[in-house]
Amino acid sequence: MSEIIKTEAMVLTKMDYGDTSKIVSLYTKDFGKISAIIKGGRSSKSKMGMMVDPLNHIQVVFYKKDTRELQIISSADLINFYSAIKEDLDKLKYSQAILELLKNLTVEHEVNDRLFKGVIRILTLINSNTEHPIVLFARFFIFFLSELGYELQFEKCAVCGRTNLENMELSHNFELGILCSDCRHTHVDFFSINQELFSYLNCLKYSKKIELVNMAAAERAIVFLERYLKFHIPDFKGIQSFQIYK
Repeated sequence: MSEIIKTEAMVLTKMDYGDTSKIVSLYTKDFGKISAIIKGGRSSKSKMGMMVDPLNHIQVVFYKKDTRELQIISSADLINFYSAIKEDLDKLKYSQAILELLKNLTVEHEVNDRLFKGVIRILTLINSNTEHPIVLFARFFIFFLSELGYELQFEKCAVCGRTNLENMELSHNFELGILCSDCRHTHVDFFSINQELFSYLNCLKYSKKIELVNMAAAERAIVFLERYLKFHIPDFKGIQSFQIYK
């Protein structure tokens, strides 16, 4: 027997199904990630088919049945369209990367209210020009890693425990953590982190304001975060959205 459910959702992806329908992936507030079908969603007259579109924040009503892989959407109302994101390729690239992380790395039906609120908040900030989108994306990426259980630690050297890490060449071993200039030479496999990148990563993690964005450091930070995630989740192949929006 189906249960009628209403919840907020972020639309992650949408694809054609059969001659008339659409299949969507939703990240919902109350049920985590789910797959659903919009019957008749391919019709140009279907308002719901247009409303349930990637990067839309919606309130959705669907018929939930635990034994069914695809839930059936009965209605949807738009909460936020994020128009500024959809009109700017740079904002769109990083916003799509956020959706890609959710789609590929969250577990079906696993509820995470903090993560849902974090997604809505970061997209709202990207939409409203509070910071450069590359900075906001990296802030979300670090938050996302923490929610997955892979929180980064920059407070002290993972080998000797040294806490004063300023003014030295550092490294990060993906298994151990941050390494000071003395301990970095005892490990072969590491990612070099200069003071500029170290300072930038700390600003991201602790939500400190970044007055002037150094794009080289910002781009290297994302390379670092991708490699860190690949180490912990070998099936992760990197963020494909960056290739699409080159």
